[in-house]
Amino acid sequence: MGLPVEAFYVPAEDPLRLAHEWLVEDTPAVIHTRSGRRVGATLATELEARVVQLRHLDDVLSGGALYPVVHTEFRQVGDVVDQAAYTEDIGRRLLIVLGELAQLAGWVSSDAGRHHEAQRVYLSGVAAARAATDAALTSQLLSSLAYQMATVGDPGDAVLLARSAAKGAKQATPVVRALLYERVAWAAARCQDRDGTRRALDTVDELYERRVLGIAEREWVYWLNRHEIDVMAGRCLIELGEPERAEPLLAAAIAAYPTGHAREIALYLSWLAESYARTGNLDAARATLRRARHAAAGVHSARLDSRIHEVACLA
Repeated sequence: MGLPVEAFYVPAEDPLRLAHEWLVEDTPAVIHTRSGRRVGATLATELEARVVQLRHLDDVLSGGALYPVVHTEFRQVGDVVDQAAYTEDIGRRLLIVLGELAQLAGWVSSDAGRHHEAQRVYLSGVAAARAATDAALTSQLLSSLAYQMATVGDPGDAVLLARSAAKGAKQATPVVRALLYERVAWAAARCQDRDGTRRALDTVDELYERRVLGIAEREWVYWLNRHEIDVMAGRCLIELGEPERAEPLLAAAIAAYPTGHAREIALYLSWLAESYARTGNLDAARATLRRARHAAAGVHSARLDSRIHEVACLA
């Protein structure tokens, strides 16, 4: 056919291939427990590294693709926590891994449209994080659940839960607290609480400006930056009926976004399209929605599909 042999192979760095390899290979939890019930620091370290890898895979894979991988890992680490023997220090590290996997498992479940399962997994993670006395992770899990509730559940309950989560992490770093207050802002916006939304967004800005470069941050806040903060502000402004103020925030953030993050680009384009539609610029709304559909091609995300359909009804 005149093609190089390499053309018939998936690149080694392809994230979908990596996810499938993880599905058919034994996880560290399985390998280590084969040799006996007692586990140690080696397993804890390997699992800590794997949860970071999985979290970053979520940047480029949809919930539908990542769901089986994350849930397999979550279930097997849970088995280790329940059945293996380990020291108190190793036990705390394993519980934190389990809590972080629960947050990711809840997130990909929600992205795949499995909202009841997401809530169950989030709450399982809360139990693990509390057992590890990790207040920041406990707040992260509750805040993630509040985000889902604000979007597909009762926004009033979501506000209460998001605010409780933020209050429970007073000793966390400014970046962690900024993330938690982003979800307070979203829940408040969904409730049409204009003052509450603006206070929360102001708090996010204040906390993010107080971040200290060089201090250790929780790895799960790696993605929060000024562009992400602007996207959330834009979304909240649309919810509050101020789409004209949202457009420049969203457009600038999308222009700076990494091209490989197809799901997020498509989602943010859908919000930009909505901002155009709600200001009456239907031509721009339709053109932007076409861009969103193009970016979403091949992305298996119930959340994204629902979002594009919702905006299409406006444009």
